[in-house]
This record gives sequence, structure tokens and C-alpha cells, in this order.
Amino acid sequence: MASRRPIPGRRPLAQIENETHGANTHADVYRESFNDIYLDLSKEPGKCRFAESGLGWRTPNGQPFTLDKAEFSNVQWSRAARGYELKIFARNAGVVQLDGFKQDDYDTLQKCFKVWYGVEIAQKEHALRGWNWGKNDLTRNELTFNVRNQPAFEVPYTEISNTNLVGKNEVSVEFALSNGDDTGTNGHLGGARAKGKKTGGAVDQLTEVRFYIPGTETRKDKADDDEEGGAASGEEGEKSDEKQENAANAFWKSLSEKAEIGEVAGETFATFLEVLHLTPRGRFDIDLYEKSFRLRGKTYDYKITYENAKRFFFLPKPDDIHQLLCVGLDPPLRQGQTRYPFLVMQFKKDEDTSIELNMTDEDLQEKFSGKLQSSYEGEVGTVIAKIFKGLTGKRLTQPSPDFRSHHGMAGIKCSIKANEGNLFCLDKAFIFVPKPATYISFDHISVVTMSRVGGSVSASRTFDITISLKSGAGEHQFSNINREEQAPLENFLKVKGIKTKNEMDGDGSMLAAALSADPDLASSEDEEVVRQDRGSADEDDESVDEDFQADSDSDVAEEFDSDAKSSGGGSDAEDGEGGAEPMDEDSGSDTAAKVERPKKKAKTGK
Repeated sequence: MASRRPIPGRRPLAQIENETHGANTHADVYRESFNDIYLDLSKEPGKCRFAESGLGWRTPNGQPFTLDKAEFSNVQWSRAARGYELKIFARNAGVVQLDGFKQDDYDTLQKCFKVWYGVEIAQKEHALRGWNWGKNDLTRNELTFNVRNQPAFEVPYTEISNTNLVGKNEVSVEFALSNGDDTGTNGHLGGARAKGKKTGGAVDQLTEVRFYIPGTETRKDKADDDEEGGAASGEEGEKSDEKQENAANAFWKSLSEKAEIGEVAGETFATFLEVLHLTPRGRFDIDLYEKSFRLRGKTYDYKITYENAKRFFFLPKPDDIHQLLCVGLDPPLRQGQTRYPFLVMQFKKDEDTSIELNMTDEDLQEKFSGKLQSSYEGEVGTVIAKIFKGLTGKRLTQPSPDFRSHHGMAGIKCSIKANEGNLFCLDKAFIFVPKPATYISFDHISVVTMSRVGGSVSASRTFDITISLKSGAGEHQFSNINREEQAPLENFLKVKGIKTKNEMDGDGSMLAAALSADPDLASSEDEEVVRQDRGSADEDDESVDEDFQADSDSDVAEEFDSDAKSSGGGSDAEDGEGGAEPMDEDSGSDTAAKVERPKKKAKTGK
């Protein structure tokens, strides 16, 4: 319930509500207070107070939130989740939501806003039909979905982080995600949320909505009129202004402008075209702004704030041709149900560029303290990495100088399951790119196990490493690592003080012990490995082949023998059976001629 506490000696609100100028004399010391009010979907309730100068709200342990009366533009009263909601459309602060009022509080609030602020509170009824079709209305401060001219739901533009054309008639609207750590008024300490973080206090959070918008829409194109020297008067001039446009495309453009998404978010400092991205896959144009950067592709666009870009890695690929720029994101980038915690860009080393930043010398010194240069020239990857570092002020991590592969590279080729990539050793972590991008800090590693899997031949050439995490948090396995990289990896792990377990040495010692105990077994093992390497054509078991030829009277053998001379497919090397008789020395030229002719498959039966 509302608690009214007039100051002694002052007139109550009922006596001054009809006075236009007299209210300014004493109303500033009179307040209307309401308890258990939630501000902007805050996690904790607070006390809301109204006075002539404006309103204030705070939680017991939080910083206060205030709004001057000059900010009030429109006010709505409607039923909400925790009771009744007072929605204030501010001129600069956007949409301010106060939820938790009682129905009886409406009369008191109506008098306050009418007398002190000169604003009428409009009652708004929401659509409760449950229909999922209606009409989108882009108002000054929020996106409204109306069903029969009643709002079903509203989304403030400040809570929209991105929008994309998913199909010809479908538009996706992505909402801003909160890390869960921002629990303060104005984004610092208390209950209210800052811009784009209103839903951070909720247990479940809506992340995306898609609208299916069929048909076309008629829009006027002012740009064409200016180019043609102005619109012509009369019906012909009006027709020339109108253009038919896909309705979904028109809605997407309008929403991008209202929510300040894309190029309208401010002047770009720099733009790089057609940059190859390995994650997410495709080519994107990169627009760099003061507080965010944007990826523009053919199908999807992404707006990413520098606040969400937590780490930057600049990694030279082991092929000595390409460079990788990886950006760690928190929260991850979303594309439908897919989440991308890392952006992975790839550049060629031999591609150079030169660019001048679109900012003045004063901005370079005042806003970025000389961390940026007015112009850059060099390799594309290096230039973009330096600009990112200057705009964000964050460290650009590179591979550790303590590790060099067998071929002198900073990374090694390996696989996570069926996905091939490169594993890089940093000063404080491992990182695997491009897909799935995996970052493992040394502080979370319990033990690194080296093992050999597969058959005897493949196991001798490659090995696997399994990184087990502390407190049973799981493990990461990297397979198909070249056997030559074992020594460099062991030396690096030893330098970093990471516990290592080598199962390959145990397997080798057990095999050596078994071979030394039985010399005959050792010789037979060696002989078998040689036979496996050389193939079955070197097996000297001619008696078996002779018996086969002598006893074979089947049609298959006769057809095979009759075609042997004409096809040239009966030589030892080609058949790989080792059962044919050795050829004479004079037949060498014949053999060369037969090899040049295409082979025929031997008939095996009807």
C-alpha cells in the first residue's frame, strides 16, 4: 500500500491539485511513496517516491535512480506481471518501467502526474487473445506487436541487439544478453539495469523472436526525387515517388534505424571489406565504431560491443601462409541455436593494405590517449589487430616464445574428433582453432596425458594428448599429432610446470620386454612388420600358387588365363598375389608397354 507522509504545516495534495501556480510553492516538500516497486525488471524491489522535481527509486543496498520531470513525455498504466505497471516514455532515457503498484494507487498517481508534471496517465489494455498474428508498430521508443489494435507485447529499442533478414519474408530480432553480474542501478550496484540489460535479473531470458512478414509495401523514395531535380507536381510526379518493396525488407530497414543498428550507429572509424571468417563461416565486411564493431554479410549482420570482446589472439598458422585473428566473446555470438564464443578471421601474409582512420587528432589524444595512430600500413591482419587493440585497450595475445614445433612453427596440426585444426601454446593457456574453438587455461589443467592409439603403423607416426581439468570438470582430447612434436610439447609442459603423464613410454617398454624375453617372437614380429609394409606381393609361397594353378579347372581360371596376355593385368606387381611365375629378362620392354596401356579388370565369374 502507498504511504503518504505530508510535511507538518503543509497543505495536502487534495487542496492544491486544482491550483496551477500555487502548487509550485509547497509541493516540492510533499512526497508520495510506494513500497515494493520493481524498476526495469529489477531483481529486488525498492521504494519509489514522487515529488514535484521528479521521481526517485532505490533498494536498501543500492544506489538511487532518479528521473527529472522534464524527461516525462508520455505515461501509460496497464496490468503487468507483478500487479500494475507505470510505463514512462522519457525524452532521453527511453522507456522506464515501474512494476508492482496496486490497483488503488492509480487515482493517487493520476493526481501527482497531472498537478506536478502536467501529464495525463493513459490506461492501456493488453491483448489477451493468445494470437500469434498481428501488426508491428515501430513507435518512438519501442517495438509494439498489436493484436486488434491492442498491444500483445512491447520491446524497447534499447533491448534489441541485432536484427537480420533470415529469409525472403522472415526477420529475426535478437535481444541483448546480460552476463548476470550487472545487478546495479544504472549498471553498477542495486537492482535496476542499464541500457540493454533489463532482463539480466530473470531466471529465464528470451533471446530471439522471428516475424514472418508476407507481401510488399509501397514506400516513397526521396533520394530519387533529389537526383531527378525534385518531385514533379500532379499525379505523374506522385507515381514516380512510389516503389514496391518487400514488406519484410522494409520492416528490417526501419527497425535497424530505430534501434540504431548498423551504419546508423555513428560514423565508422575504419572499414575492411570481404574479410574471410572461419567462425562463423563466410565473408563479412567489418565496420569499426567508437564503442562497437559490426560484421556485415550477405545473409547475417552482427553488432558486437567492445565490452563483450574479452580476448584477442593473433596467431600465425603452421602453413606459414596465413594468419589468424581470434576474438573471444562473452556472451557468445548467436546465430539461431548456434553459439560462437570465438570469432576466427583468416588473412594472407602477403596481402598489404594502407588505411587512414576517420577521426581527428584531438579524438586520438583525448578519447584513446594516443593508443591509435592516424594511419596504418602493412599486412591486413596486423593492421586490423593493431586497430582493435587501440580501440578496446585490451591486450593482443600471441603464441609463447617458449614453444616451437619440430618445423619451427608456433602451432601444431591436430584434430578434435573429426574436426581438423591447429593447437597453439600461449604463455598461460592452450587455444585450438578454428572449429570448435577451444580455450584452456593452464590454471584449470590437472594433468596432460600423452598416448598412442590405433594400429601399430599409424600409432608409430602419430599420438594423442588428453588434457584433464581440475575438480573433475572434464577433459579435452587432441588426436593425430605428428610423432615429431612429442619432444617440443614435453619440453614446453616442463617449462610451464604442468604435470605430464606419458603412456607411450610404458607401452614401448612392455613391448621391448616381451621381445627381449623371446628372440623368436622378436624376429617374427620384425618379419611381420616388413611384410605389412611391403604388401602381399612379396610373400614367397609359390607352392600354394602352383597347386592352385594345377588344380584349377574352373571357368574363372580359364577366362583369367586367356585374358592375361591381351590385358596386361597379370603381372605380379599389379595383381599383388605373388603366385605368377617370374618373367624372363627379355620381356622387360613388353612390361613397359603393358603398363602404359589402361588396365582391365579381371573377370571373376558370371
